[in-house]
Amino acid sequence: MMQQNSYRNERYLKWLKRDFFSFSRIMDFVCLILLFSAEFFLSSSIYMIMAGTIGAILLVKAIIILKRKSKKPLVFTARAKRLYIAACVLLLVIDYILSIPFRSNVFFALMLMAWLSFAVIMLAVIVMQPIESSINRGYYNDAKRILAGMPDLKIIGITGSYGKTSTKHYLYRMLSEKYNVLMTPGNFNTTLGVIRTVREHMKPYHNVFICEMGAKQLNDIKEICDLVNPHIGIITAVGEQHLESFKTIENIQKTKFELVDALPKDGLAVLNADFPYVANRPVSNVDKVAYYSMEENNPKAEYWIANVSYSAEATRFDIKNKSGDSETFETKLIGSYNLSNLLAGYIVSKELGLTTQEIKYAMAQIEQVEHRLSLKYTAAGFTILDDAYNSNPYGARMAMEVIKSFTTGKRIVVTPGFIELGDKQYELNYELGKQMASSCDFAIVVGEYNRAALTNGLKDAGFAIENLYEAPTFNDATLKLQTIITRGDVVLYENDLPDVFK
Repeated sequence: MMQQNSYRNERYLKWLKRDFFSFSRIMDFVCLILLFSAEFFLSSSIYMIMAGTIGAILLVKAIIILKRKSKKPLVFTARAKRLYIAACVLLLVIDYILSIPFRSNVFFALMLMAWLSFAVIMLAVIVMQPIESSINRGYYNDAKRILAGMPDLKIIGITGSYGKTSTKHYLYRMLSEKYNVLMTPGNFNTTLGVIRTVREHMKPYHNVFICEMGAKQLNDIKEICDLVNPHIGIITAVGEQHLESFKTIENIQKTKFELVDALPKDGLAVLNADFPYVANRPVSNVDKVAYYSMEENNPKAEYWIANVSYSAEATRFDIKNKSGDSETFETKLIGSYNLSNLLAGYIVSKELGLTTQEIKYAMAQIEQVEHRLSLKYTAAGFTILDDAYNSNPYGARMAMEVIKSFTTGKRIVVTPGFIELGDKQYELNYELGKQMASSCDFAIVVGEYNRAALTNGLKDAGFAIENLYEAPTFNDATLKLQTIITRGDVVLYENDLPDVFK
């Protein structure tokens, strides 16, 4: 959990508050109290029997925990190993100190520290911070050196509340028609992730570097920009995502525009005018600013999508601009926000000299990024819309529009709702429930985290209660789904909460 919370104690504490009274922790505390009572009030023989019994119980519990599968298991990176060693050393030191007042009972001291293991790991993070900072500075300087040795490298930064990963993949496919392109892999969108990409994957033959930039607080993107110095910047969206850490949408806007503020005078800013907090932010530090939109009547838009049509083979659409140009494209992708992401990639591709034919060919070949509204047809005859990765209010609304367009079979939505929305957690999940009510025939709400908000939204929108199911876990949801789904149906998986929110 410390790793999943980026080795940051303040984030770890938020998870700990939810987990502190779990059955496992209560069980540890009860065993601790029993052992304490036995040591001082029972004979040594009875104490040894009780200690052995408790030891056996805790051993079984430890085995169960070790065998438990996590969606994102611990990865023993170099940093994780250093932290683990530091925690073990701290445990030994503290155990030795504690064993002195407790009649030299090392077992009791170990039991106490097992219960306080959360405090030990947090202390280890604090102790290791100077060492980690020194190591990270060395990595940062090495990445800076590599980039300085490639002055002709075209660096493109991509950020946004949502859509940045899909846009990164689409742009990579387009630019690969002409250039040797490197992009940050997976979710390597933090400063350390970018550093690792540069140090481990950057080669002298690369012409273009596409750098995804994520953020959970102010200055996160500025830190990445200070390292890579982008020449082109794309902002895909500014919306209500990570409000738990940002607090306000104005802070989100300020952080995302750290990318644009870092661009040079002769750079290019590509901005999604469909989001008010993108369109209303003045940009004066770059000569070229290209606003794009899904709507022709958007007053800011210089590029827009028009004449969208869907078929079983492809999505067909036009890209138009204020100069009066119009070009027709086809793609395997579905969903309007995917077309918006393609449009951002088109603008940058044109800026870097790709021909229309090169872009058309690339767009036709692009496959959907896994778990981001990808469409799958099963051998059993039903369709899966997989939008399970990091769902957000904007993307979920588009996903609901897609599933609503299916006219044959039952439409089923499986979701645990949204996370990290701060004060708007209930409100936005309630709205999701209302959207589901008008888009699907069956709804399966997973877990307890957003259950009240989702079910209340569904009920208040007039959804049939007999078609609403509450599943404690994803496995329970799968079992329930098997009793509902038949050939011709479509099921939408909207989000999948990580372990930290269980």
